[in-house]
Amino acid sequence: MLKEQSMSIGITPSNPNKMLWEKGDFTRIAQSMRESGAALVDSLGVGPAMDVLDLGCGDGTTALPAAQRGANVLGVDIAENLVAAGNARATAAGLTNLRFQQGDASDLRGLADESFDLVVSIFGAMFAPRPMDVAKEMTRVTRNGGRIVMGNWIPGDPTLVAQILKTSAAYTPPPPEGFVSPMTWGSEEIVRERFVAAGVPVENITCERATYVFRRKGPPLELLHTFKDYYGPTMNAFEAAEKDDRADALEAELARLFIASNRGGETDTEIPATFLKVIVLKA
Repeated sequence: MLKEQSMSIGITPSNPNKMLWEKGDFTRIAQSMRESGAALVDSLGVGPAMDVLDLGCGDGTTALPAAQRGANVLGVDIAENLVAAGNARATAAGLTNLRFQQGDASDLRGLADESFDLVVSIFGAMFAPRPMDVAKEMTRVTRNGGRIVMGNWIPGDPTLVAQILKTSAAYTPPPPEGFVSPMTWGSEEIVRERFVAAGVPVENITCERATYVFRRKGPPLELLHTFKDYYGPTMNAFEAAEKDDRADALEAELARLFIASNRGGETDTEIPATFLKVIVLKA
């Protein structure tokens, strides 16, 4: 059983990353990601007796299926509402080998060195501040012989989420000086630089493109409205666009994207999104 660990990270209420992800309710979007989350866990060979850390875990899209396969799983997310939702899902599923707690992927000081066989972060840690620290912390808490697996959206990619983030950024005020875009985690060259700086040999870092699929009953514009109402970056974009009387333009642009991307027909939503799958082996 995974040794009980505590993270006293001291996340302040004014932390902008915490505020962004607590602003909405990502559980509403995660419901369309469950099938792909389980498939990804299957591809990683997760099984009994493995100790798994899921960073930026949300309410458990990958953490819960990992625990269902017998692993001892700790989910860490910066958003208090998502941690609460994850613990509720674990309880409802009767998974005593899964727990969630609040924490910052760039500062895991409450977790001991070499605690996990697998550290996974699917569209999570890429949004944390101080990306060099993120790579160092993920490497530090991984056991020798263990793996780090990241799923990161790719800058300029034509598929759904990269385009949502690109479009949202065009309607949002410029970020503060010193801000490092989370999309840099989608660059193979930058990913390698960060993990090499964390002490990983470059030959132990592999990157490949993979696909996540958003699935739900109902037309694609219903999924758009879920992003509009519950996804922090999109919510910020619409708030900024309202002030400039551009909200209708933003919604029309996103509507075209969702409709064109849908493969599920007129009544259902099935939208693929390409991401960079990063696998790091810690020797």
